[in-house]
Amino acid sequence: MLTSIGYAAHTAETPLAPFTFERREPGPHDVQIEILYCGVCHSDLHTARNEWHNTIYPSVPGHEIVGRVTKVGTHVKNFKVGEMAGVGCMVDSCQSCPSCAQDLEQYCETGFVGTYNGEDKHSGGVTLGGYSNNIVVSEKFVLHISDKLDPASAAPLLCAGITTYSPLRHWKVSKGHKVGIVGLGGLGHMGVKIAHAMGAHVVLFTTSPGKTEDALRLGADEVVVSKDPEQMAQHVNSFDFILNTVAAPHNLDNFLGLLKLDGSMTLVGAPAEPHPSPNVFSLIMKRRSLAGSLIGGIKETQEMLDFCAEHGITSDIELIPIQDINLAYERMLKSDVKYRFVIDMASLAKEKSTA
Repeated sequence: MLTSIGYAAHTAETPLAPFTFERREPGPHDVQIEILYCGVCHSDLHTARNEWHNTIYPSVPGHEIVGRVTKVGTHVKNFKVGEMAGVGCMVDSCQSCPSCAQDLEQYCETGFVGTYNGEDKHSGGVTLGGYSNNIVVSEKFVLHISDKLDPASAAPLLCAGITTYSPLRHWKVSKGHKVGIVGLGGLGHMGVKIAHAMGAHVVLFTTSPGKTEDALRLGADEVVVSKDPEQMAQHVNSFDFILNTVAAPHNLDNFLGLLKLDGSMTLVGAPAEPHPSPNVFSLIMKRRSLAGSLIGGIKETQEMLDFCAEHGITSDIELIPIQDINLAYERMLKSDVKYRFVIDMASLAKEKSTA
């Protein structure tokens, strides 16, 4: 077995703390990665604190992983020792259902295996994530990280990047389209960058007037304060597509009314409580669509990484040592980060003498 060092949540009420555990040795189709950086996603906090009521402890979060390949199995064809590689939200799926056959593993009919808090089909027990010094993953779920990308700020692309890229790509956003991005957080700031790179006219919706300057810097063409009825009224029936990244319950009708005929709004934020039910007439009067989207498949995630490398897109990050993870969670709850925390795993070396 492979000895691993990381940070884990042991109960919903206690802070994350150093944790030593074992991973499987790489099998014939596996890739072993020394983790250099791991992004901090709000899903990590939800899981650590059992806010979705399904956490199995001890839990090692982290699914925005970038590192260097240190070992490959005998049948691995696409990765070599020394290369930069990434792991996102999934490490396994059934590989045989209609969704998996279409490279849509995130919609696996039997459920994909999450990078953490999932059923480990290889070793038994529960998968343990990227707040650690290494990971072993099947080659099919490992991604190439271009040398054009800064590895630390590329880490959030593995979740925030693909979560916004996938719907923009699926709804064929391109030059000439008017696209709205609701919210300027970890997801929203990536949505602005990617939609801008796709050639769209990008409008950022925010409740905070103070975010205007940042939104324009990131690539927005316009900024609308969504609490201002007059500003909202100026955009009625004009959007081809709206990507809604906000994870707090809010009135969807305010945005559905901005879509033109056959326009679509896609939700990627996951609120703890449901949104108020939208007015049906907001949809039927203009044949509008309200949809949802979940991360992306492995093929599309690689496509996203290549797109970002081509266009020089990474996440705006704040690099932290692993010892600050509990403070980072508290700051994340206050939206006190621009726009994603990333853990420098070199800081784990301080724990080796006490693990």
